[in-house]
Amino acid sequence: MSKILSGREVAATLEERLRVRAEALKAQGIEPKLAIVRCGENPSDLSYERGATARAEKIGVAVEKRVLPADVTKDALLDEIRALNADASVHGVLLFRPLAKHLKPFEREICNALDAQKDVDAMTDLSLAGVFENRPELGFAPCTAQACIEMLDHYSIGLSGRRAVVIGRSLVVGKPLAMLLMARNATVTVCHTRTQDVAGEARRADILLTSAGALGSLTRDYVREGQVVIDVSINWDANKPNAKGGLGAVAGDAVFDEVEPVVAAITPVPGGVGAVTTSVLLGHVIEAAERQNDI
Repeated sequence: MSKILSGREVAATLEERLRVRAEALKAQGIEPKLAIVRCGENPSDLSYERGATARAEKIGVAVEKRVLPADVTKDALLDEIRALNADASVHGVLLFRPLAKHLKPFEREICNALDAQKDVDAMTDLSLAGVFENRPELGFAPCTAQACIEMLDHYSIGLSGRRAVVIGRSLVVGKPLAMLLMARNATVTVCHTRTQDVAGEARRADILLTSAGALGSLTRDYVREGQVVIDVSINWDANKPNAKGGLGAVAGDAVFDEVEPVVAAITPVPGGVGAVTTSVLLGHVIEAAERQNDI
Protein backbone atom coordinates (compact mmCIF):
# COMPACT_ATOMS: atom_id res chain seq x y z
CA MET A 1 0.00 0.00 0.00
CA SER A 2 1.34 3.42 -0.94
CA LYS A 3 1.67 6.50 1.23
CA ILE A 4 -1.19 8.95 0.67
CA LEU A 5 0.19 12.48 0.36
CA SER A 6 -2.50 14.60 1.98
CA GLY A 7 -2.75 18.13 0.68
CA ARG A 8 -4.82 19.15 3.69
CA GLU A 9 -1.87 18.38 5.95
CA VAL A 10 0.40 20.53 3.78
CA ALA A 11 -2.14 23.37 3.69
CA ALA A 12 -2.47 23.34 7.48
CA THR A 13 1.30 23.64 7.89
CA LEU A 14 1.49 26.47 5.37
CA GLU A 15 -1.40 28.32 7.00
CA GLU A 16 0.28 28.22 10.39
CA ARG A 17 3.38 29.91 8.98
CA LEU A 18 1.35 32.40 6.96
CA ARG A 19 -0.66 33.51 9.99
CA VAL A 20 2.58 34.49 11.72
CA ARG A 21 3.69 36.55 8.71
CA ALA A 22 0.27 38.20 8.36
CA GLU A 23 0.30 39.16 12.04
CA ALA A 24 3.81 40.63 11.66
CA LEU A 25 2.56 42.81 8.79
CA LYS A 26 -0.46 43.96 10.76
CA ALA A 27 1.81 44.90 13.68
CA GLN A 28 3.41 47.37 11.27
CA GLY A 29 0.06 48.77 10.16
CA ILE A 30 -0.11 46.75 6.92
CA GLU A 31 -3.11 44.51 6.22
CA PRO A 32 -2.34 42.10 3.38
CA LYS A 33 -5.16 42.28 0.86
CA LEU A 34 -6.22 40.20 -2.14
CA ALA A 35 -8.56 41.62 -4.77
CA ILE A 36 -10.58 39.03 -6.68
CA VAL A 37 -11.87 40.14 -10.08
CA ARG A 38 -14.76 38.00 -11.27
CA CYS A 39 -16.74 38.47 -14.49
CA GLY A 40 -20.17 36.90 -14.20
CA GLU A 41 -21.39 34.03 -12.01
CA ASN A 42 -19.46 30.99 -13.21
CA PRO A 43 -20.08 28.20 -10.65
CA SER A 44 -16.46 27.05 -10.53
CA ASP A 45 -15.29 30.66 -9.98
CA LEU A 46 -17.82 31.10 -7.19
CA SER A 47 -16.69 27.86 -5.54
CA TYR A 48 -13.03 28.86 -5.65
CA GLU A 49 -13.91 32.35 -4.39
CA ARG A 50 -15.75 30.93 -1.39
CA GLY A 51 -12.85 28.65 -0.52
CA ALA A 52 -10.25 31.39 -0.92
CA THR A 53 -12.27 33.84 1.16
CA ALA A 54 -12.75 31.34 4.00
CA ARG A 55 -9.07 30.42 4.07
CA ALA A 56 -8.00 34.08 3.86
CA GLU A 57 -10.08 34.87 6.93
CA LYS A 58 -8.33 32.08 8.86
CA ILE A 59 -4.89 33.32 7.85
CA GLY A 60 -5.54 37.04 8.24
CA VAL A 61 -5.65 38.23 4.63
CA ALA A 62 -8.38 40.67 3.62
CA VAL A 63 -10.34 39.91 0.45
CA GLU A 64 -11.96 42.54 -1.73
CA LYS A 65 -14.29 41.30 -4.47
CA ARG A 66 -14.70 43.21 -7.72
CA VAL A 67 -17.64 41.64 -9.55
CA LEU A 68 -18.23 42.68 -13.15
CA PRO A 69 -21.00 41.58 -15.54
CA ALA A 70 -20.39 38.53 -17.72
CA ASP A 71 -20.59 40.77 -20.81
CA VAL A 72 -18.10 43.32 -19.46
CA THR A 73 -16.23 45.17 -22.19
CA LYS A 74 -12.48 44.97 -22.65
CA ASP A 75 -12.10 48.64 -21.74
CA ALA A 76 -14.15 48.32 -18.55
CA LEU A 77 -12.10 45.33 -17.42
CA LEU A 78 -8.85 47.13 -18.21
CA ASP A 79 -10.04 50.14 -16.21
CA GLU A 80 -10.71 47.85 -13.23
CA ILE A 81 -7.22 46.32 -13.44
CA ARG A 82 -5.54 49.72 -13.73
CA ALA A 83 -7.47 50.98 -10.72
CA LEU A 84 -6.22 48.00 -8.71
CA ASN A 85 -2.66 48.67 -9.87
CA ALA A 86 -2.96 52.16 -8.44
CA ASP A 87 -4.55 51.08 -5.16
CA ALA A 88 -1.72 50.80 -2.62
CA SER A 89 -3.98 48.95 -0.16
CA VAL A 90 -4.29 46.01 -2.59
CA HIS A 91 -1.22 43.77 -2.66
CA GLY A 92 -2.37 40.90 -4.87
CA VAL A 93 -4.92 40.54 -7.68
CA LEU A 94 -6.57 37.35 -8.91
CA LEU A 95 -8.49 37.56 -12.18
CA PHE A 96 -10.62 34.49 -12.82
CA ARG A 97 -9.86 32.81 -16.12
CA PRO A 98 -10.61 31.62 -18.70
CA LEU A 99 -12.17 34.88 -19.80
CA ALA A 100 -15.47 34.99 -21.65
CA LYS A 101 -15.44 34.24 -25.37
CA HIS A 102 -15.83 37.88 -26.40
CA LEU A 103 -12.70 38.79 -24.41
CA LYS A 104 -10.52 35.94 -25.68
CA PRO A 105 -8.95 37.97 -28.53
CA PHE A 106 -7.73 40.50 -25.94
CA GLU A 107 -6.70 38.09 -23.17
CA ARG A 108 -2.96 38.72 -23.50
CA GLU A 109 -3.46 42.49 -23.39
CA ILE A 110 -5.78 42.22 -20.39
CA CYS A 111 -3.46 39.92 -18.44
CA ASN A 112 -0.39 42.04 -19.07
CA ALA A 113 -2.17 45.19 -17.92
CA LEU A 114 -1.75 43.93 -14.34
CA ASP A 115 1.29 45.06 -12.36
CA ALA A 116 3.48 41.94 -12.13
CA GLN A 117 4.22 42.70 -8.47
CA LYS A 118 0.50 42.21 -7.77
CA ASP A 119 0.16 39.21 -10.08
CA VAL A 120 -0.18 36.40 -7.53
CA ASP A 121 -1.06 33.64 -10.03
CA ALA A 122 1.32 34.26 -12.96
CA MET A 123 -1.05 35.74 -15.53
CA THR A 124 1.51 38.24 -16.84
CA ASP A 125 4.38 37.54 -19.22
CA LEU A 126 6.84 39.02 -16.71
CA SER A 127 5.75 36.61 -13.97
CA LEU A 128 6.18 33.65 -16.30
CA ALA A 129 9.58 35.00 -17.37
CA GLY A 130 10.55 34.97 -13.71
CA VAL A 131 9.65 31.28 -13.52
CA PHE A 132 11.47 30.37 -16.72
CA GLU A 133 14.58 32.38 -15.77
CA ASN A 134 14.51 31.27 -12.11
CA ARG A 135 14.16 34.91 -11.01
CA PRO A 136 11.33 34.94 -8.45
CA GLU A 137 11.81 38.65 -7.82
CA LEU A 138 10.10 39.32 -11.17
CA GLY A 139 6.77 37.89 -10.04
CA PHE A 140 5.13 34.73 -8.71
CA ALA A 141 4.81 31.20 -10.04
CA PRO A 142 1.38 29.80 -10.95
CA CYS A 143 -0.24 28.67 -7.71
CA THR A 144 -0.99 25.11 -8.81
CA ALA A 145 2.55 24.51 -10.07
CA GLN A 146 3.98 25.94 -6.86
CA ALA A 147 1.58 23.79 -4.82
CA CYS A 148 3.19 20.68 -6.32
CA ILE A 149 6.60 21.85 -5.09
CA GLU A 150 5.15 22.59 -1.64
CA MET A 151 3.76 19.04 -1.52
CA LEU A 152 7.14 17.51 -2.38
CA ASP A 153 8.96 19.72 0.12
CA HIS A 154 6.54 18.95 2.94
CA TYR A 155 6.98 15.21 2.52
CA SER A 156 10.78 15.53 2.10
CA ILE A 157 10.74 14.11 -1.41
CA GLY A 158 14.07 15.17 -2.86
CA LEU A 159 14.36 16.37 -6.44
CA SER A 160 18.07 16.90 -7.04
CA GLY A 161 19.39 14.38 -9.53
CA ARG A 162 16.08 12.56 -9.81
CA ARG A 163 14.08 11.94 -12.98
CA ALA A 164 10.76 13.80 -13.10
CA VAL A 165 8.15 13.34 -15.83
CA VAL A 166 5.43 15.96 -16.31
CA ILE A 167 2.40 15.00 -18.39
CA GLY A 168 0.89 18.19 -19.84
CA ARG A 169 2.45 21.34 -21.25
CA SER A 170 0.05 24.17 -20.46
CA LEU A 171 1.34 27.55 -19.32
CA VAL A 172 -0.85 27.22 -16.24
CA VAL A 173 0.76 24.02 -14.89
CA GLY A 174 2.90 21.83 -17.15
CA LYS A 175 5.55 24.19 -18.50
CA PRO A 176 6.08 26.27 -15.34
CA LEU A 177 6.08 23.12 -13.23
CA ALA A 178 8.86 21.71 -15.39
CA MET A 179 10.87 24.90 -14.80
CA LEU A 180 10.33 24.76 -11.03
CA LEU A 181 11.48 21.15 -10.99
CA MET A 182 14.59 21.99 -13.00
CA ALA A 183 15.36 24.83 -10.60
CA ARG A 184 15.57 22.08 -7.95
CA ASN A 185 18.01 20.15 -10.18
CA ALA A 186 15.62 17.45 -11.31
CA THR A 187 16.06 15.95 -14.77
CA VAL A 188 12.74 16.71 -16.43
CA THR A 189 10.84 15.18 -19.35
CA VAL A 190 7.61 16.84 -20.51
CA CYS A 191 5.07 14.61 -22.26
CA HIS A 192 2.11 15.85 -24.30
CA THR A 193 -0.41 14.78 -26.92
CA ARG A 194 2.28 14.28 -29.57
CA THR A 195 4.68 12.33 -27.37
CA GLN A 196 5.30 8.77 -28.53
CA ASP A 197 4.95 6.11 -25.81
CA VAL A 198 3.88 8.35 -22.92
CA ALA A 199 3.43 5.27 -20.74
CA GLY A 200 7.03 4.23 -21.32
CA GLU A 201 8.32 7.69 -20.46
CA ALA A 202 6.12 7.78 -17.36
CA ARG A 203 7.45 4.46 -16.06
CA ARG A 204 11.00 5.80 -16.20
CA ALA A 205 10.16 8.60 -13.79
CA ASP A 206 11.11 8.71 -10.14
CA ILE A 207 8.50 11.41 -9.68
CA LEU A 208 5.52 11.43 -12.04
CA LEU A 209 3.34 14.54 -12.20
CA THR A 210 0.23 14.43 -14.33
CA SER A 211 -1.70 17.54 -15.39
CA ALA A 212 -3.32 16.20 -18.55
CA GLY A 213 -6.86 16.99 -17.40
CA ALA A 214 -8.07 13.66 -18.81
CA LEU A 215 -10.09 11.44 -16.50
CA GLY A 216 -8.64 7.94 -16.19
CA SER A 217 -5.70 8.66 -18.47
CA LEU A 218 -3.06 7.48 -15.96
CA THR A 219 -3.50 3.72 -15.64
CA ARG A 220 -1.49 0.84 -14.19
CA ASP A 221 0.52 0.74 -17.43
CA TYR A 222 2.02 4.17 -16.69
CA VAL A 223 3.56 3.40 -13.30
CA ARG A 224 6.06 1.15 -11.55
CA GLU A 225 7.02 0.36 -7.98
CA GLY A 226 8.87 3.04 -6.02
CA GLN A 227 7.44 6.06 -7.85
CA VAL A 228 5.87 9.17 -6.37
CA VAL A 229 2.76 10.27 -8.27
CA ILE A 230 1.45 13.84 -8.03
CA ASP A 231 -1.99 14.05 -9.65
CA VAL A 232 -2.68 17.71 -10.40
CA SER A 233 -5.87 17.40 -12.44
CA ILE A 234 -9.43 17.90 -11.25
CA ASN A 235 -11.91 16.14 -13.52
CA TRP A 236 -15.58 15.24 -13.14
CA ASP A 237 -16.34 11.53 -12.88
CA ALA A 238 -20.07 10.92 -13.32
CA ASN A 239 -19.69 7.32 -12.09
CA LYS A 240 -17.69 7.99 -8.92
CA PRO A 241 -19.63 7.64 -5.65
CA ASN A 242 -19.95 10.91 -3.74
CA ALA A 243 -20.35 11.80 -0.07
CA LYS A 244 -24.14 12.01 -0.43
CA GLY A 245 -24.44 8.40 -1.50
CA GLY A 246 -25.05 9.16 -5.16
CA LEU A 247 -22.87 9.24 -8.23
CA GLY A 248 -20.76 12.13 -9.52
CA ALA A 249 -17.60 13.47 -7.92
CA VAL A 250 -14.25 15.01 -8.77
CA ALA A 251 -11.34 12.74 -9.67
CA GLY A 252 -7.83 13.08 -11.01
CA ASP A 253 -6.12 11.71 -14.10
CA ALA A 254 -5.05 8.57 -12.24
CA VAL A 255 -7.22 5.48 -12.03
CA PHE A 256 -6.58 5.54 -8.30
CA ASP A 257 -7.54 1.95 -7.51
CA GLU A 258 -5.08 0.69 -10.16
CA VAL A 259 -2.19 3.06 -9.47
CA GLU A 260 -2.21 3.38 -5.68
CA PRO A 261 -1.33 -0.27 -4.90
CA VAL A 262 1.75 -0.09 -7.15
CA VAL A 263 3.51 3.20 -6.40
CA ALA A 264 5.34 4.33 -3.25
CA ALA A 265 3.28 7.50 -2.74
CA ILE A 266 0.39 9.29 -4.42
CA THR A 267 -1.77 12.38 -3.97
CA PRO A 268 -5.54 11.85 -3.74
CA VAL A 269 -8.14 13.82 -5.69
CA PRO A 270 -9.80 15.56 -3.98
CA GLY A 271 -7.63 16.36 -0.97
CA GLY A 272 -4.28 16.57 -2.73
CA VAL A 273 -2.68 19.39 -4.71
CA GLY A 274 -5.95 21.33 -4.96
CA ALA A 275 -6.10 21.66 -1.19
CA VAL A 276 -2.72 23.43 -1.22
CA THR A 277 -3.31 25.82 -4.12
CA THR A 278 -5.33 28.39 -2.19
CA SER A 279 -2.77 28.47 0.61
CA VAL A 280 -0.06 29.16 -1.97
CA LEU A 281 -2.19 31.97 -3.43
CA LEU A 282 -2.51 33.63 -0.02
CA GLY A 283 1.18 33.11 0.61
CA HIS A 284 1.87 35.03 -2.57
CA VAL A 285 -0.38 37.87 -1.34
CA ILE A 286 1.53 38.07 1.93
CA GLU A 287 4.87 37.98 0.13
CA ALA A 288 3.66 40.69 -2.26
CA ALA A 289 2.72 42.87 0.73
CA GLU A 290 6.18 42.31 2.20
CA ARG A 291 7.91 43.19 -1.07
CA GLN A 292 5.80 46.28 -1.70
CA ASN A 293 6.66 47.57 1.77
CA ASP A 294 10.36 46.62 1.60
CA ILE A 295 10.01 44.05 4.37
